[in-house]
Amino acid sequence: MNGLSPWAVSASSELAESQMALYSKAAGSFEFKVYQTTDSIWIVANLPKGGRACFRAAFSPGANLAVKKSTQHSHGIHLELDSETGKQQVELTIDHQEINPVLRYTTRLKPKKDLLIPFWPRDIIMSSKNGHAENTAGKIHLSQEGTRTGMIYFSQTRPKSASILYLQNLTALADYCEQTQTSGANTVGGDWPEMGFALPPNTEQPLEAGKEIIINDAFIAFDAHSPEDQFATNHQFLNLLARIYLLLPRPETQYQQWPEILDKGLKDLIENPGCWSQVAGHKYFNAYVSDYNTPPEIMVQLAVLLPLLDYVEWSRTELEVMKTIKEGLPEFYDSKLGVITRWLPAAEDQLKGEEEQKMPGVMDSWYLHHPLLNLSRLALKGDKTAEKLFLNSLDFTIKVAHNFNYHWPVFYKMDTLEVLKAETAEGKGGEKDVAGLYAHVMLQAWELTKEKRYLNEAEKAANTLQEYGFDVFYQANNTAFASGALLRLYKITKNEVYLELSYQCLAAIFRNTQIWDCNYGYGKNFPKFFSLFPLNDAPYTAVYEEQEVFCALHDYLKHAEGIDILPSVKLLIAEYIRYLVDRAVYYYPAMLPKEMLEEKPKIGEVDPKLWIALEDLQDGWKKSGTVGQEVYGAGNAFGILPRHYLRIPGEPFLIYVDYPTSGYKAVKGKNIHFSTLGDERLSCRLMIVKTDSKRLPTFKLSIKGEKEPAQGRLTKDGNLEYCLNGNQQVSITWSHNNIV
Repeated sequence: MNGLSPWAVSASSELAESQMALYSKAAGSFEFKVYQTTDSIWIVANLPKGGRACFRAAFSPGANLAVKKSTQHSHGIHLELDSETGKQQVELTIDHQEINPVLRYTTRLKPKKDLLIPFWPRDIIMSSKNGHAENTAGKIHLSQEGTRTGMIYFSQTRPKSASILYLQNLTALADYCEQTQTSGANTVGGDWPEMGFALPPNTEQPLEAGKEIIINDAFIAFDAHSPEDQFATNHQFLNLLARIYLLLPRPETQYQQWPEILDKGLKDLIENPGCWSQVAGHKYFNAYVSDYNTPPEIMVQLAVLLPLLDYVEWSRTELEVMKTIKEGLPEFYDSKLGVITRWLPAAEDQLKGEEEQKMPGVMDSWYLHHPLLNLSRLALKGDKTAEKLFLNSLDFTIKVAHNFNYHWPVFYKMDTLEVLKAETAEGKGGEKDVAGLYAHVMLQAWELTKEKRYLNEAEKAANTLQEYGFDVFYQANNTAFASGALLRLYKITKNEVYLELSYQCLAAIFRNTQIWDCNYGYGKNFPKFFSLFPLNDAPYTAVYEEQEVFCALHDYLKHAEGIDILPSVKLLIAEYIRYLVDRAVYYYPAMLPKEMLEEKPKIGEVDPKLWIALEDLQDGWKKSGTVGQEVYGAGNAFGILPRHYLRIPGEPFLIYVDYPTSGYKAVKGKNIHFSTLGDERLSCRLMIVKTDSKRLPTFKLSIKGEKEPAQGRLTKDGNLEYCLNGNQQVSITWSHNNIV
């Protein structure tokens, strides 16, 4: 038996007695009806096999809610309501063009008096066909954490009827949050059978009388199937999320001048003394600007070096700073233990233990594997020093994996392998996605050496990931690296389990995104749509993890070429990438108003004029840069440029596409060919960007399957802009005889 609130008891009782529906619509195996009760408008979804989901579209506590006007249209119904609280309008639409229908209801309120809202009931009650919510049962697969997407995903198990993904478009709540000075955080959740969205309580800042605002904008996708296992759950979640995403209002993106941004960031990275420390004759990057108290970390050095390498290979230039970084790397090797260490041994005595991991000889599990992954990337490109450091560290790394049976704790001692912190929180387990990161390292070792034992190690670690569902996510970049490793394992072994586990990692990543824009408070100064959180409980988004996930997802699509992966995966990855290329510039403090920057960060200092990214962007009511200005996030621009700008040797322009692309082929002075990835139902931007003061040549852009060339638009900067779609084959030719 389920306990119910008084609001749910009252609503269930009234709905059980409701006879006359204001509106009725069948959509596949679902039937939707709209009912009026004393204080609410309810949308009742009759589910297959006797299930029932009730959605409260309007509410006026303790008042007689009257329907003043009802207008049906081809896709739903529009209601105009009145009560002592104020006037409300409800717009209901049902999209049933695909097998899984999507219900949307948007509610607007115009208060009659200045209005405080100390409590608001959640807008979902699950029940059986006879209206008894207390006799039902279900499983909540996930719900909103902090300011992540306002969604809850669940399946009804008694009666076994259907699965539902509910997503509240929190972007639409900006006016409410601005007026009441409340946040969109933790507004969607609840326990069975009362779930969904509740307005954030407001006891101090009233809603203004006579000013209309949106108080609910819900999208609900239905699936008649209840998943039998975690793999089916992953598929269903990804598919339903993509289904809603196509209908969701999405903000426009802007073209950002990444070549110029990169030049500014490179100059500050090299020249600003706050980015560097010198120890025993070598220069090392600080983790944060002006953080001289923390000894150098190998992760920091390599996290900057590898994006620089991407940029150098793309631009065909040389950077002296890369030589400086490489010279210091061997100093991190501990010959006694036979492994690279996190902290520079020559400066480890600086550690004061102010944090759990800031102690000599203490390892955070993922910190061992991440540098090894980057060393392996260098080794595979022919760097002999990196190869030696990598190969010499593998036996110790395997020893650790065996000691922990492929279940890594949070912190342990390097010399004894004593566990110092086993779990992230009580009952939550350790760093679960490290098994996938370890598998990635072992695959790199196998590719480098062709020794079968490394491939065997990768499989043993990967198989442990079957124990987890969405909770596999510990840290975003590690989970993303794991997804790519699992896809590679599938390609090597043809074992379908690894493909399914790669989807599991991706589902966990998209669960931890913010698919809404925080347009209140400081949030009005920067876009936040489709951003990603670094940890499953982090209150902010972070540049370093986002940059690495961005690169890892590009690699995932590259490895997926020729494989029939889920269309929803292609869609969501491409859209995350597109929005990051727009958003990421706002991690630089120079792009933000000074008043929203933290004056006293936790580590080092924040220089508003420095083109070094902030670690953190916060919710709209909090200042950003609270952790510090992150030197190891400097790879931001160096990762974006090589992946989104196509170079044509000898030509005075670059081809920029904000979607991931593949199959790039160029014929000097003639034409280029490539394909956009993603979903053809969504659009992306192509820019032909000038690289000198001359006017552009004349271009012809053709898309396979379309008779007429695409038409471009000349921007005020003299660049040429086109609108493309995902999953298109593009050909561009140009002539210098006719100048644009």
